[in-house]
Amino acid sequence: MEETEMNTKALVTFFALMASLTGAQARAQIVQIDGSSTVFPVTEAVAEEFQKAKKGKVKVTVGISGTGGGFKKFCRGETDISDASRPILKQEMEACKQASVQYYELPVAFDALTVMVNPKNDWVSSMTVADLKKIWEPAAQGKVTTWNQVRASWPNAPLKLFGPGADSGTFDYFTEAIVGKAKASRGDFTASEDDNVLVQGIANDKNALGYFGFAYYVENQKKLKAVGIDGGKEVVPPSPKTVEDGTYQPLSRPIFIYVSKKAAEKPEVKEFVEFYMQNAAKLVRQIKYVALPANAYTLGLEHFQKGKIGTVFGGEAQVGIKIEELLKREAKF
Repeated sequence: MEETEMNTKALVTFFALMASLTGAQARAQIVQIDGSSTVFPVTEAVAEEFQKAKKGKVKVTVGISGTGGGFKKFCRGETDISDASRPILKQEMEACKQASVQYYELPVAFDALTVMVNPKNDWVSSMTVADLKKIWEPAAQGKVTTWNQVRASWPNAPLKLFGPGADSGTFDYFTEAIVGKAKASRGDFTASEDDNVLVQGIANDKNALGYFGFAYYVENQKKLKAVGIDGGKEVVPPSPKTVEDGTYQPLSRPIFIYVSKKAAEKPEVKEFVEFYMQNAAKLVRQIKYVALPANAYTLGLEHFQKGKIGTVFGGEAQVGIKIEELLKREAKF
């Protein structure tokens, strides 16, 4: 009886141990990513291709909590990779440092942050930076509420605004570029971290205006109308060409993934990042973002494989960086 009981206990212990090991192995084969809704389409496309290549042996989860929300999780060690539509800021660098989270900063594409109106809007084809500031600055809250308050020639119709939420890197970048200070914005607009919510808002209201990444505009261009931006020299529409030649300013920007150094020690994370840098150019073009030159991805991969951690941006919000400027910084890193 005692021997049978001992055998039963041994078997229970054995199976518990096996289940524990199997669970650990299952957890070890997941790559966890969160962050920017703008970078999401790129990372999702890479994740799909990578999972196909791995024949289901590795699962890649990609969340959307905004650049700021993503960095909060990343700096707590909750994710392996953080999607970011702006460089990491000083307070986020400090949070990562406090938690001993070191990271690789890898640019993956360029984006044309796009201002849109409803297709039935027949009075706006372009806007100046001054127009946009007049609409979006904090002082406009509750005061600039009709289109003719922006320009007298525009109709006396309600101005319905849609934009990313405060955890979004797109919100940070837009406010820095247009208002002159990150997060300085009126608060009386429909905000969402989900760009599809913004698409629907603009598509369903003739008097709407909003902004988000170029890929979501391209995907929904039958429902939306992009506005050309006059940055001071001429009206320039958002497009891959105007981003590449540096004329779409000040709303053109690099987008990134940040990879935890500790997470990159796991074979599946290392392999995923290498796959990302080797396949990004092709996939970025497929989803209508602007791919970086081939040597930028080679350089990024080299930095990752050689263990070059940290950022080339110094924790400051920066506007108007062109592709060649980004490459110079990366080459010096």
